[in-house]
Amino acid sequence: MSVTASIVKRIKYTPKGQPFGIDRFVDAGSRTAVAKTLSRLAASGELERLSRGIYMRPKLSHFAGYVRPSTKSVLQIIARRNREIIQVHGAEAVRYFGLSTQMQIRPVYYTSGASRQVKVGAKRIRLLHVAPQKLQHTGTIVGLSLCALFYLGKKGVSDTVITSIKAKMTPSEFKQLADSEIPIWMQIALRQAT
Repeated sequence: MSVTASIVKRIKYTPKGQPFGIDRFVDAGSRTAVAKTLSRLAASGELERLSRGIYMRPKLSHFAGYVRPSTKSVLQIIARRNREIIQVHGAEAVRYFGLSTQMQIRPVYYTSGASRQVKVGAKRIRLLHVAPQKLQHTGTIVGLSLCALFYLGKKGVSDTVITSIKAKMTPSEFKQLADSEIPIWMQIALRQAT
């Protein structure tokens, strides 16, 4: 079976609107042959290219038109492919906890990889390299609260802030937050809230 036939057959069983990376077809042929096949399928409209090396089968909704996958799902593929950690930015974490109503104009995420811009569909996403301390417990409420606290900083963290964050966590999650690798000022602020 040719590389193209193998890929086309496998793509038929991929749910529409679900992003996938080029590495999904590593066993179908050489990386170059797979990339060319996916590129041709995107040019013909059978696939949509979301970002470099990331595609999806187009999904059309009668109500909303073309459905796009979330930025988060595309970033998860990028993180897996590059073996890096990607976490939401502190400004977005602060908004999640109701401590701010401001929204980012351009989406920014923290990463363990190099700082760079990534194009996801029509959006340009900024990935900002940060210290490992800010990337602890990625994808959890504990990781989100760490991002919020680091973003607000020593002068921005108050009893009200800690109370708002604590209200959205279970006692075990709050303990995990307090037991994380955090600066002394943050340890003191969390200890005072217990």
